[in-house]
Amino acid sequence: MKSFVCLLSELLAVASVVSATTIPKAHKARAAVVEDLDARAPTPAGPYPPVITSCVNPMQAAVTLDDGPYDYLQEISDYFTWAGGKATFFFNGNNWRCIYTQPSQDLVKYAYQNGHQIASHTWAHLNLTQLTYDEIHSEMRRVEQALQRIIGVTPAIMRPPFGAYNDLVRRVARERGQSVVTWDFDSGDSTGATVDQSKQRYEDALGKHPSNLLALNHETKQPTAHQIIPWVVKLLKYRGYQLVTVAQCLNVEPYQKITAPQTPSPSWQC
Repeated sequence: MKSFVCLLSELLAVASVVSATTIPKAHKARAAVVEDLDARAPTPAGPYPPVITSCVNPMQAAVTLDDGPYDYLQEISDYFTWAGGKATFFFNGNNWRCIYTQPSQDLVKYAYQNGHQIASHTWAHLNLTQLTYDEIHSEMRRVEQALQRIIGVTPAIMRPPFGAYNDLVRRVARERGQSVVTWDFDSGDSTGATVDQSKQRYEDALGKHPSNLLALNHETKQPTAHQIIPWVVKLLKYRGYQLVTVAQCLNVEPYQKITAPQTPSPSWQC
């Protein structure tokens, strides 16, 4: 029978071999995924913060523009500036146009420098409810990274494309430090409403004298930029509403972090 000392020596030798063993490729791949997800640890399942659908402050209207940055952004921004108000732009990374093109970067900077809120609408405008946990993280991380690079901000608010979400989307948003915000009024511009129909929707909604308004519009629609926004900005002002950002109407911070923008690089690609 082996002595206790011999047995102990053999066990230590085995432990030494195991500790020196190369990490399998599968484990390395998993580590890469964790790093890609910005090293944010998973959180326990629910309950999750409620999805926000309306403002909280009376006589404030948060007009939001989805799907950009696109050609009409500067005009829309200028209308709000003229009226002494602010809007909220929910940007994609690669939807109508890549956010890293020079025109897109310039538009992102223009909106931010003119005091509008910049928020996340995810990278490629996919239906998040059809994606996996890691894919949802990637869709959110990539647009966050773009905004950090271009203007130095990490958004604190996101809007899921199509307003579609489930518990997994809410979980990932919480892990990334973002509130999920939808809307309580839809102008219908993305679903085929004509200019007159969109205006009538606004008239009908405001005819009920709501305390506040969280309105969905799309900056990629020319009629919205050229006809709806100029008209609704005047209408809301006339009805006594203050034109504010989503963060202002919710009394929250718009960004998790603000740092210096980065120097553009050829590596910035869609």
